[in-house]
This record gives sequence, structure tokens and C-alpha cells, in this order.
Amino acid sequence: MSPAIGGTLNRVDGRFKVRGESRYSAEVPVTNLAHAVIVNAKIASGRITAIDTSEAERAEGVLAVLTHRNLGRVATVPRLLPSLAGLAAPGQTFFPMQDDTIHYGGQPVAVVVADTIERADHAGTLIRIEYETTPATSLLDQARDRAYVPERIFGGLLPGHASRGDVAKALAEAEVCVDATYRFAPNHHNPIEPSASTAVWEDVDRLTVYDSTQGPNAVQFTLAELLGLPPISIRVVSHAVGGSFGSKAMVWHHPALAALAARHVGRPVRLVLSREQMFTSCGHREEQEQQITLGARADGRITALRHHKLSLTSPFDDWAEPSLQSPSVAYTSPNYEGVYHLVRGNTITPTFTRAPGEATGMFALECAMDELAERIGIDPLELRLRNYSATDPESGKPWSSSGLTECYQRAAELFGWHDRDPRPRSRQDGQWLIGTGMASALYPVTQPVNPQRARARLYNDGTAVVEAGVSEFGTGVFTAMTQVAADALGIPVERVRFVGGSSDLPNVTAAVGSAGTSAVGSAVHLAATQLRDELIRRAVADDHSPLRDADPANVEVRDGKMVLRDRPDVGETYADLMHRTFAPDVEVLGTWNPPPQDAGYGVHTFGAQMAEVAVDADLGVVRVRRMVGVFAPGRVLNRKTAHSQLMGGMLWGLGQALLEATRMDPRLGRWANASLGDYLVPVNADAPDVVVDTVEVHDEVVNPLGMKGVGEIGVVGAAAAIANAVYHATGRRQYELPITLEKLL
Repeated sequence: MSPAIGGTLNRVDGRFKVRGESRYSAEVPVTNLAHAVIVNAKIASGRITAIDTSEAERAEGVLAVLTHRNLGRVATVPRLLPSLAGLAAPGQTFFPMQDDTIHYGGQPVAVVVADTIERADHAGTLIRIEYETTPATSLLDQARDRAYVPERIFGGLLPGHASRGDVAKALAEAEVCVDATYRFAPNHHNPIEPSASTAVWEDVDRLTVYDSTQGPNAVQFTLAELLGLPPISIRVVSHAVGGSFGSKAMVWHHPALAALAARHVGRPVRLVLSREQMFTSCGHREEQEQQITLGARADGRITALRHHKLSLTSPFDDWAEPSLQSPSVAYTSPNYEGVYHLVRGNTITPTFTRAPGEATGMFALECAMDELAERIGIDPLELRLRNYSATDPESGKPWSSSGLTECYQRAAELFGWHDRDPRPRSRQDGQWLIGTGMASALYPVTQPVNPQRARARLYNDGTAVVEAGVSEFGTGVFTAMTQVAADALGIPVERVRFVGGSSDLPNVTAAVGSAGTSAVGSAVHLAATQLRDELIRRAVADDHSPLRDADPANVEVRDGKMVLRDRPDVGETYADLMHRTFAPDVEVLGTWNPPPQDAGYGVHTFGAQMAEVAVDADLGVVRVRRMVGVFAPGRVLNRKTAHSQLMGGMLWGLGQALLEATRMDPRLGRWANASLGDYLVPVNADAPDVVVDTVEVHDEVVNPLGMKGVGEIGVVGAAAAIANAVYHATGRRQYELPITLEKLL
């Protein structure tokens, strides 16, 4: 039997999805269901002075209209903590509809509950609200003079300031310097499935919530604190999730609002966000500006890096995505300074957006590296090789594994990089200016801090069920876990079923930060191997087993049969043993304790990305013709799903580079393009020829299977490779994302 890990198993949930049989949170059948609709504030700053709900309450089918005057109070709002911690994980430390104050445009001010969603939506338009407005801050430029350096960012996990060496001295002595400022428009996630919650009270203190989330347990713990209930009283189910990209990583207000509304009307309530509400209810990648100063010797070896970032955050939380972390260790740089600056504005707290921080921070660094290479007169790839570090520049510890130089080499071969003419505007195809660019990609290997658990059960017919509370939100994690369990148990994948998506199952952290597969995979691997070892122990202790008194270390399992490693003709199947010993099933709970973050190694995933663009010389239109990405993500569990994740990440980076921007109307403090008609994302017509390859590196540090994750590394270098290619085509540097045609004219 060939190993399942590393194969190209089709998605185990694929046929359910193509048949329309997958149950999403807004599709779960519930008896006596009512529907809730949120009404949003039309101002960005001020207070409600009057609210008239009488006409809405009289509308046909309306069961209740909830405002700050009659909505139940929340018990406590948990502190801001990333969901990777495995605890309560609110998206922000503010819960709406507790008083009359308005902090940001789109803040919920009322919830209408009716017997149909259409009636609830109509009744929402009948509510009359009067406001007293105060000046709002909605853009960085409105409040630069009020910027401050926070003590910590990112839910308190990272310092607001970090340094090593003497940056000022090194920059003063540098033979070559590059100083550049980059600006980034806000981005929104826009998964196909909007966020949705269905709340069902089974008793006054027993709640089931069907929620679209990356972490059922995170929702359970957050609701427990908000509602003042013990976690055991709350069950969260997430059968299938239609994408997230970070919007469903944290727990926003709608699950609790659905639960409070259901309690108020005494029947189940479903609350589904509209597409426009997805722009105001689930966070976003914040508006930000980054200034990079690189100092180097004449041969291109970097001596100093100063990296400052300015972000627009909410009135409540010190949030900035960690854009300075990966750039600080990307290359050998003995002198470094990284500082986060924040401006408080009238916005919901920003949040994780795919490759949170790395996608923007590495863009700034890699564009500056391209400029440095030109200043010095060397090839951009050669510059990166000269500054490659075999150790973590921050800690001095060796990498747990790297593979970056192999990624450079393989990407250059696949792309044909060495045939490149380095001169800008040196290649043309009719009206199109052709350019090529490259960038490095780094993504930290994030580890959960709490134990990860999975349950494995083998039945006496030789089939197995493996369970863990992870959600399937499009990454193929159920498929990969089926492969992991099959190999650990030594049975074909057809005999394994993986079950997830419920807080009733063994607790694993939310699948965020490209850590989901490694966290749940490690727990599944340990549970399944412990189950296998338990059955082997039973066999060698059984007087009637052919394996009686054998050394357990000399027994292996092949196709469900336990055999002697040196005499494969001697052994018996799991089913034989279990039938003979009257065991209908055998079950094991496996626990993986993640290594500490300071385990003696630097831990990152590495990659190299290259792109070719064509720019219309007259119109400024940019078309990406081809992209190559080579990555070293450790052990690849499923080549098909990993390929899809990496390709999807690269196309996400294309959107970041050329299309995606949420525009703020500063007069109203509201998003001006809150729809998929106006917020531009790549479509099939935009997709170039994409080549994805991996370099497998052996890593014994990160987890038992040596997995480092593929969900976000594909995004990280894509935008910078495209921007560097645009410069090569046009001779004009771009310092603002997205790169639109008017910036090239």
C-alpha cells in the first residue's frame, strides 16, 4: 500500500459540494425559524438622539425590533486575542448596541426579527433614527499629527518597537542607501459566502449556534463570555464554510446578536450579513503607509534596515497587521529598527487578512530590494543570494529548515530568469511594454499555544473515524486529515472518515495563520499512531495472536494487517484481533503539545516568485502574462490541494497588486465601493499562466509531520514581483497599491 501523504487525493467533500449537498450555516434546516436583519449607522461619529421603531414594529411578520434600549446586555467583552491562542477571540473590544454612541460607519444600531428575511429587511427601512454628529477621522492623512507608538500590537502579541544594532550609525556609514515610502489602500476579504449565524436556544441556558467560522471553539469561548454562560452550555457547529481569508478568523458581533435576538423572541433566529455589511462587520486590512530605508555596501550586502509603519486603527484597539516581522529577518542585516505608528480613527478594528502583514511588509522590502539592485548594478536575484542568511538574523538561531536558495534556483529555471535583459523598457511586443520581476516570500510558522487534540476510533470491520473540531473552509483540511490518519493507522484512505466542524469534538485552535493543518494534523497523527500502537500491544499480549510475544517495535501495519517487519507473512488484521477479543471498537484521544516559540530555531516558510507583465504604452493597462512560484513548505500532505492553495495565493497577490482597494468617502466616513460590483477582484480573464512548484525540506522542529503550511505564503511575494516587473517594463517605480492605469499615464 503506497503512502497517502504526499499523494493527490481528490477532495473528500468534493462530490457533496458539486451536488449542492454541503450544508452552510445559512442552510441548516431549523424548525420555527425566524430571520434577523441588522440596521447600520449612517454616520461615522456621534450619537443617536432619537429612534422611532413604531412603524417597523407594526409591519407584517415582525416579531421584534431591538435597539440599544431593549437589547440584552452582554456580560463582558473579552480582551483582543488572536484566535490562534485557542481562547475567546473577539474581533474587537467593543460590542455594539449597548449605548447610543456611534464609533464608525456601519455600526449596528438595530436588529429586526421577522418570520421571513424579506419582511425583516423591509421593516428595517421603516426605522427612523436621528443623530448628533461629531467630526470623524476616516483617513490617515486626517490625523498624522496624532500618531503614537503603541506598547504592543496584534492583540498584544508583538511589541510596537523593536531594534538591534545601531541603525543610525550604519545608515550614516552606508555606501548606498534606498529610502522609499509605500502606501496601501484598505482591502476587504470578500469570501463567496457572507458570514451567517443561526442561534437555537434549547433551554434558557443551552445554546446551539450554526456559524460560518474558522474556529468553532473560538466562537464557543467568545459567546460564553459575552452571554455569561459556561462554555459547556454552548455548542457551535460549522459544517461547511464558503471561504474566509481572515474575515471569519475572529468572532464578530453577529453570532451574539443572533443569540440575543433568539432569546428575546423565544424561537430560533438566523442572521445573515449582506454583501455591503461584510465591508463594515468583519474587519479589513487597514489603510497603511510604510517607510523603508536600506543601507548597503557597494557590493550589495545590507548593513542596515529601518522600517516604520503608520496604520489607521479603531477607537478601541491598538491593531496593526505585523508588517515588520518577516522583513526584519528576510536578509542578513546586523542593524535593524522597526516601529509601528497608529492613528485612531472611526473604523471597526482591522483584522487578519490573508498573509496579514507579510503581504504588505514584504512588498515594501522587495520593491526596495529591486531598487537597491538597480542602484548597485547587479541582478535582483544575485542581490538576494548575497544577503541570504542561514540563521535567523533576529535571534542568531539556525532555521529549522529553509530551502530558499533552492526555491530561487528552481524558480529561475522555470521562468527563464537568466535570459533577462535588465534594462527597463528593453523589450516590447507591439504596443505592449514587457517586463519581468521577482521577489522573495517569507511567512512565519505560527504555533498554537495550547494543546491540540483529536480522537481516533477503529471499528471491528477495519474502518476508522477520526474527529477534531476544525472547520472546512475551502482549504481541503478534511481531505488532508483523512490522508494523515490513513497512513498512521496503516489502512487505505477509503476506510477512513474524518469528522470536524463542531465544538463538541476535541478542541483544536482556529485554523488561522497557515497553522490549521499543522495543528490538527499533528493531533490526528498522534491520535492515530497511538491507536495503532494500542492495537499492536493488544496483539502481542494475546495468546491466540500470531504476533504473541513479538517486540511491538518490530510490528508494522500494512493495509490494515499487523505483521512482523522482517516476516510480513506472520500477522493478523485489526478486524481479526477485535472480533476475537469481542471489541466492537477501540478509541484513543491524542494530544499534541506544540513546541515553545523559543525552541532554539528560527521558523519560517520560504519561497521565490517571478512575474512577467505587459503594459500598454499609451493606456497604462497592466496585464500579467505569467507567474512562477516555488515554495518550501516542509512536508506536503496533498499535492493537489497544496497546489490550489499556492496558486490561489498568487492570484490573490495579483489582486493586491493591480485591483483591490476599498475607497473611503471622508465626508461620510463610509466605504464608497462596498460591493463586488465596485470592489475589484481578479476573475478568470485576469488570470495568467501560473506555474507552482515546491521544494520539500525536512523539518523535525515544527511538528511531528514536518508541515509548515501553504495557505498564505503564495500571497507574500506576488504583488512585489508584479510591481518590479511593471518597473522593468516602464521604467517607473510604483509606490502605491493597487497599481492603477492612471498612476502609469
